[in-house]
Formats: sequence, structure tokens, C-alpha cells
Amino acid sequence: MARVVVGLSGGVDSSVTALLLQQEGHEVIGVYMRNWNEESISLNNECPWIEDSHDAMMVASQLGIPFQVLDMALDYKARIVDYMFAEYERGRTPNPDVLCNREIKFDLFLKTALELGADAVATGHYVRRETRKEQGTEREHLLSGLDPAKDQSYFLCQLSEEQLSKALFPIGALQKSEVRRLAAEAGLLTAAKKDSQGLCFIGKVRLPDFLQQQLAPKLGEIIEIVDLPARADAALEEEALPWVFAPEMGRVVGEHNGAHFYTVGQRKGLRVGGKAEPLFVLGTDVEHNRLYVGMGEGHPGLYRRALRILPEEVHWIRPDEALAPGEERELMVRHRYRQPLQKARLIAQPNGLFVRFDKIQKAITPGQFAAFYEGEELVGSGVIHA
Repeated sequence: MARVVVGLSGGVDSSVTALLLQQEGHEVIGVYMRNWNEESISLNNECPWIEDSHDAMMVASQLGIPFQVLDMALDYKARIVDYMFAEYERGRTPNPDVLCNREIKFDLFLKTALELGADAVATGHYVRRETRKEQGTEREHLLSGLDPAKDQSYFLCQLSEEQLSKALFPIGALQKSEVRRLAAEAGLLTAAKKDSQGLCFIGKVRLPDFLQQQLAPKLGEIIEIVDLPARADAALEEEALPWVFAPEMGRVVGEHNGAHFYTVGQRKGLRVGGKAEPLFVLGTDVEHNRLYVGMGEGHPGLYRRALRILPEEVHWIRPDEALAPGEERELMVRHRYRQPLQKARLIAQPNGLFVRFDKIQKAITPGQFAAFYEGEELVGSGVIHA
């Protein structure tokens, strides 16, 4: 049996993760990762970390396993929060959850656990790891969780095969209802606890409220695009470019409080009335502090056929899966969490990896991750460029 350090978050998923490992006979150690401690920014009266760490400690006590709190706030701020603010200032939309898994849980936390003599770390993610012997060598595969409503493989799209080899995901083959049932049968105090909402590190605080404490509000024009040239028979490189908007392509319909607070595809928070259909964000111009919007979900400025990932931003879980320039491969792709998988052709070129979808896609957002799947296996990902 192995010594396994479990990331106890204070929720039901990580609680059952520890329970199952203990039932399998492993030596289990519970660790709560404290990733944020700046009260002035996190609005501490709404931040549940104290409650969550207490619940994690109580679960560890119920299971009779060692427990400690690991303060990772300085590293988290440097690796995640500062990057997140920088991306929003550039007019891009990062995904802090993907970065947290790559930089914190399966890097710093994993390294700390191994230094403590652990054989592996475990988390309550709804994903599966499968080890297969291929040509005499054991290879790791990252598979979707079996509960389609809870599958979290997208959030682990930046992991490496080496990181996977030291990771365990005991609940990946379970349904959420089964997890709650197991927790209730074991009498765990988190059995009926609601799933966490809000940012991954500051709990209930809304992202716009958090951003406004670091990025200054700045009034600017909201411009509705009414004249958009067609992109018929465009070349691949052009299909992968975001639309380029200009004030002369539309009319001013309102004011916003900072273009960097908005993201492509956003509908709420525009505060512009009197329209036959809702307005959607088509693009942001942070340099001139302009927000471009379009009326209706069918506005052509919301859609494009392809996206591009810069060569240095392409990540393959297994390096032997990588495409060399000139190679192509058909895979299923999602460019945001919970999006149904989309059929696409990946085309490797010297200036990047192009993902061309069979069907035109809504709200492809620079800064987000596109994740590549072959069947139920996640094989790679990359940051959407521009």
C-alpha cells in the first residue's frame, strides 16, 4: 500500500477521496491548501477558507488521519493571481482553475508531498487516470470522469504524463450522487455540504468585484456593431483571427466601466436597454477602452471557424502525441468548460497549431484553453491566441 497525501478542500468530493483511499488500505495524510490570505482583496467576511479548513480538519479527525494546513498564498499570488490580472489588462480572459492545477496542485503541492515521503497525491477531481503497457513501457492516460455533469478533465488539460503518474483520482468513476451517498453512509460532516461557487481561491466573491479591487474602473464607449464584412472562403490564418472591429462599423449605445472587465460572449452586465434582442460582447479594445457588442445570439461577430495556438503554448500530455509542422489530426475539441465536444482538424504549422472546427463556433475567447480529446481521453491543450 502507498502513502498518499490528499488535498482536503473541506468539500464532499475530497472527503470521499480520502475515505476511499483509506478503505483501500493506503496510509492517508490530509492537507488543506490555503491559497489566499489578503483580506483587503478577498473580502474576508465572504471568504469561506476558515470554514473550509475547519471542515477539512474535522473530516480528517473523523477518519483518524493526520492533517495539516499548507500555506501557499505567496506562490499562488505570484503564479496565478498576478498572471490573471495581467491577462485581463491585456483584454484576454484567463482560466485560473486550469492554472491552479498546473502550477499549484500538481506542481508545488505534489513536490511538497513527495518531499514528505508520499508516493502520490490525490484530489477530488471527477477524472480518471489509466496506466497502460505499450511496447513494454507503462504510459499514463487522462480520461474523462464518468459523470458527464461533473467531468473535470478540462481543468487538468495542462498536466504532464509525469504529473499524472503521481496522481490518484478515486472518485473519477463515480456519479456525484454516489459520492454523497458514500459520505452519508460514513457519517462525514461534508455529506450534504453544497459545492463551492465563485473563484477557486476566494470563494463567494464575484470575479468583477475582485477585479475592480486591482484594475481601476475607466468609463468608455459601448459600440454596437451593425456593419460587419463577411468572411466567405477565408484562408485558415484569417479564419483563426478574432474579428477586428472599429467605431465606424457601428454606433455608440452606452457606457461601460472598463473594457478589461468584460469577456467575449458575455451577455450580463452591459446595462443597455431598449433592444429587440440581448446584446453580447463581440470584442474588447483595452488600448482605446472600447467595448464592441452585437445584438442577438446569431450576430456573425460572435462566431468564427478556427483558432490558433502559438507554438510555445501548445501542450501535449504525452510528448509522443505532438504534431510536427505539416502534420494534421482529427480530434474532438472544447474551447471552454462544459462545452460539448466539437469535431475539429488540428493543423500544425511553423507559426502555430491551428484548430479548424467542422461547425462554426460561438465566443472563442483569447486567453482561454482549447482542450483536445481522442474519444474519452484528453491528449493535449493550448492557450487560445490573440
